[in-house]
Amino acid sequence: MLAAVSAVPVLALSGWLLAGLPLLLLGRFRPLPMAVLGGGLAVLLCRYALRRLPPIPGATPRRTAAVLGIAAASGVFNGVLHSEQLVVRRDPATYAQYAIWLARHGSLPIPAGDFGGPDPALHFGSMGFYATADGVVPQFMPGPPMIYAIGHWIAGIPGLLLVPPVLGALAVLTFAGTVARLAGPRWAAPAALTLAVSLPLLYTSRTTFSEIPSLILLFGAMSLCADALAAAGVHPPGAADRRADAGPAHPAPGVGARALAALSGLAFGLALLVRIDGLRDVLPVLPFAGLLIALGRIARTGGAAHPLLPAVARLGPPLLAGLAAGTGWGFAAGHLLSRPYLGYLSDSLTPLLAIAAGVLAVTAVGTALAPWLVARCGGSRTVRRFAGRLPGPAAALTVAVAAGLAVRPWLHTVRRTPENEADRLTAAFIEAAQRVNGLDPDPTRLYYERSLHWVFWYLGVPAVALAVFAAAVLAGRLLRGREFRWLLPWLIICWTTVTTLWRPAITPDHPWASRRLVPIVIPGLILLAVWGLRRLREAARRSGRPVRAVTGLGIVLLIAPAAITSIGTAFTPVGRGEAAATAGLCAALPRDAAVLIIERVTGDRFTQLVRGQCGVPVARVATRAGTDVASPAHVTRLVGKVRRLGRVPVLLAAEPGQLARYGPPVRALRLHTRQDERSLTGPPDGTWSLVFEVWLTVPR
Repeated sequence: MLAAVSAVPVLALSGWLLAGLPLLLLGRFRPLPMAVLGGGLAVLLCRYALRRLPPIPGATPRRTAAVLGIAAASGVFNGVLHSEQLVVRRDPATYAQYAIWLARHGSLPIPAGDFGGPDPALHFGSMGFYATADGVVPQFMPGPPMIYAIGHWIAGIPGLLLVPPVLGALAVLTFAGTVARLAGPRWAAPAALTLAVSLPLLYTSRTTFSEIPSLILLFGAMSLCADALAAAGVHPPGAADRRADAGPAHPAPGVGARALAALSGLAFGLALLVRIDGLRDVLPVLPFAGLLIALGRIARTGGAAHPLLPAVARLGPPLLAGLAAGTGWGFAAGHLLSRPYLGYLSDSLTPLLAIAAGVLAVTAVGTALAPWLVARCGGSRTVRRFAGRLPGPAAALTVAVAAGLAVRPWLHTVRRTPENEADRLTAAFIEAAQRVNGLDPDPTRLYYERSLHWVFWYLGVPAVALAVFAAAVLAGRLLRGREFRWLLPWLIICWTTVTTLWRPAITPDHPWASRRLVPIVIPGLILLAVWGLRRLREAARRSGRPVRAVTGLGIVLLIAPAAITSIGTAFTPVGRGEAAATAGLCAALPRDAAVLIIERVTGDRFTQLVRGQCGVPVARVATRAGTDVASPAHVTRLVGKVRRLGRVPVLLAAEPGQLARYGPPVRALRLHTRQDERSLTGPPDGTWSLVFEVWLTVPR
C-alpha cells in the first residue's frame, strides 16, 4: 500500500504532462482530449508500474495510515488557508493567469486583440507576459499551468485555487514514500510531518507555484529508481527482516525493473517541463545512468563478477532513455512556447547548458573507456590503496563544505551591480525592503551568503547537523561500495543543495526566497537527517543506551524547530478576497468593451487578468517619460480607434484623478487584504497589509 500510494502522484503527473504538451502545441488542450489522453495515459502508467513495484519491508498498516493521515491533514489545512493570488504582482498570479488562459482556450500564444491596427503607443505585454510578433507569450514553462488547469475545468477559479493544497498533500505523500524506501518506513511519518509543517512547504502549497509539482516529480523519480534497484536485487533497508507474509514474490529482475527505471528517467526529465532549473537538479542522473551502462560493459568483458552486477547494469539504458524523452519534452516546450523566458534567463541558462554538455561528454567517454580502465588499473595495488583511502577524505570534505557555507556570511558579501532594467527594478525592490526592515540601504546586496542560515531558520540547526552527518557517513559508505540505492539520491541532494545555496538566484526577501529550497534542499536534508537519526538509533541500541529516548528526542528536534518558525505565518492566508474582487471588476466591464490601461502599475497587474479572466481585449497605453500616466493625446487617439471598431472604449487607472479628464470615474475594484512579509535578515513572522484599487471610466 505505501509503495503504491506514494508512487501514484509521480506516475499520474508524468502521464498528464506527457500527453498535455503535444495537445497544447496543437492548440487542443481542452477538457475532453486531456481527459481521454492525459487521464488515460496517467491511468495506464499507474496500472503498469504499480503491478511491478516491490514492497517496502516494514511498511505496517499503522505506519502507512500515519503517512496518509499527515498528507491528508496537510492538504486540508492548506486548503482552508489557501491563497487567492490572481492580481499579477509576482509569480503565483502569473501561473494562475497562465492556467486560466489554457483552461479556457487551450492554445498559445495569446492573441493580442484588435485595436484598429498597430500603434506605437499600444503595448500588449505586461508583468509575466511577453509581447511578441505572434502574440503574447507567458513567462514560465507550461507544466504547472497544465496541471492547475484541471481545477479550473472542475470548478472554475475556486477550483484552480484549491489545486495547490492538493498537490502539497501529494508532495508530502510522495516524499514519505522516498523516505520509506531509503531510510525505512519507521521514519516516513516523522519526515513527512517535518516537511508538512515547514514554512517553505506551507508557503508553496497554498498558491500556484512551480516548486511543488517539481518536488513530486523529482522525489517520485527517486522512489521509482529505488524500486527499480530493489526489483533488480539491491535490497532496501530492513529487507533481511521481511516477514514471510509480506506478500507475493515480485517478478524476477528483468522487464519490471527496466520499466521502473525508464519511468524514473521520464519523471526526472519531465521536471524540465515544470521548471527549466530542473536541468540542474537532474544533472546527476546522467553520470549515474552512465555508471550503470559502464558496469554492464565491465561485466560483459569479465572485469567484475558480482552476482547483482548484470541485473543492475541493465537499468542504465532504460533510465537514460526515459531521461532523454523527458528532457526532450522539456526542451521542446521551452523552445516552442517559452522562448522569451529562456532568453531572459540566458545569463544563467547558457552556463548550465555548457555544464550539462560537459557532463554528457565526460559520461560518454568514461562509459566507453570503463572496460579498458578496469583491465588496465583494476588490479593495481596502488589504485586499490588509493581507493581505500578515499572514504575518509570524502566524508571530511562533505563536512568542510557545510562548514564553509555556515561561516560564509562572515567571509563574503554577495553583491550585484545593476546592468539592465530588470536588475535595476530588483535593486530598487531590495532597497525598499531594506528600509522597511530598518537596514542601511544598499541595493546591490543579494544576501546569498546567508543561504544556509535560511535553512537553519526553516529546519533548525539540529536537523541540518544530522543531515550533514548523514551525508558524510554516506559519502564514505558509497565509496566503500555500500548503500548503492543511495548513490543517485545522495548525488542529487548534495549537488543541488550546494549549488542552490551558493547561488539561489532569487530576490532574497522571505518567505519569497524560501521557495527556492522546496524542490530538493528542504526535503533532501530532511531525508538525510532521518537516515542519520536511524544510524544514531542503531548505535544507541548497540551501546545499550535507551533507544526510545534517543529516537524521541531526535524526532522532536526535527519537527519542533520547523513548526516554531512556521507559527508566525501558518494561520494567516494572503491574497484573500482577490477572487471576488476581480470577478467584480470583470462584471463592471461591458461585454463589447475594449480596455485601455493608462497607468503603469495597473497595466502591470491587470492587463492579462482583463484579457484572460475577464475575456476582454486589453492594451496598455505608453506612459509619458518620468510619469506613470499615458499622454492624453495618445489616449484620445486610441479611444477613437476603438470606437471605429464598434467596441466600447473603457479606461482603467489606479486613481480617479488620472481618469477625470476623459469621463466620470467609477471605482471598479477595491480590496484590503494581506500580503507576504519581505524579511531580509530573519525568518518571516507575519504578513503585511495590501490595498488594491482600480478605477474605470467610459470616455465621453
